[in-house]
Amino acid sequence: MALNQEQIEQIGDELYEAWKARRQVAPLTDRVPGITIDDAYQIQLRTIANRAKAGEHHVGKKVGLTARVVQKALGVDQPDFGHLLSGMSYADGDSIDASAFIQPKGEGEIGFILKRDLSGPGLTNADVLAAVECVMPCFEIVDSRITDWRIKVQDTVADNGSSAAFVVGDKAVDPRRVDLATLGMVLEKNGEIIGTGAGAATLGNPVNAVTWLANALGAYGITLKAGELILSGSLSVLFPIQKGDVLRMSLGGVGSASCRFS
Repeated sequence: MALNQEQIEQIGDELYEAWKARRQVAPLTDRVPGITIDDAYQIQLRTIANRAKAGEHHVGKKVGLTARVVQKALGVDQPDFGHLLSGMSYADGDSIDASAFIQPKGEGEIGFILKRDLSGPGLTNADVLAAVECVMPCFEIVDSRITDWRIKVQDTVADNGSSAAFVVGDKAVDPRRVDLATLGMVLEKNGEIIGTGAGAATLGNPVNAVTWLANALGAYGITLKAGELILSGSLSVLFPIQKGDVLRMSLGGVGSASCRFS
């Protein structure tokens, strides 16, 4: 780490206050010389600890930067992760208050529900599949406290992987009954198709993303818990959202997820 504990706590508290006030802050990478990805994860944990103290609890994790083109743009060779908290959760068909966000965007994803704990490192895809109860269609709503999305990887990691909310779909299936790599998705906004994709968009197979996550978290002494939701990464375009938008994504052979921004 390049930063000391006092700096990590100060920046973590700044991002937490920015989240509460729905305001943007200047990119950390522009004003914190030498900030590393490990520093950013420690800052992330500080912001999550603040939210937990305020009454939220963990319900899962998200994997980001799963598309190679995005990794290349941010100058990294692996995904990142963030935490899903109870205050971020919405059900299929819910109305979401658009004023709760700063500059939101949406992603269609495959969500995994665990039936047993997963502790890395050293886990394989077979270990992960044995621990999965079901998969579900999901939306992740990302948002950034960083001004105008001017992010480098350290900025988004510190800002909880830019995660803001998620919508859980209407159905769940056993992952062993579907081909997760070829599972197709259709993404709609206001009744128009804006993107299509398949499970292979996520590191070749979304199971690869969950395995990476479990092993990466092991380095921080974090275990994925039974009952947690794991968002495995975007299957298609990242698109802007504004008040009045109606979103729907359909996952072939599984189900759909929808929401409205009001």
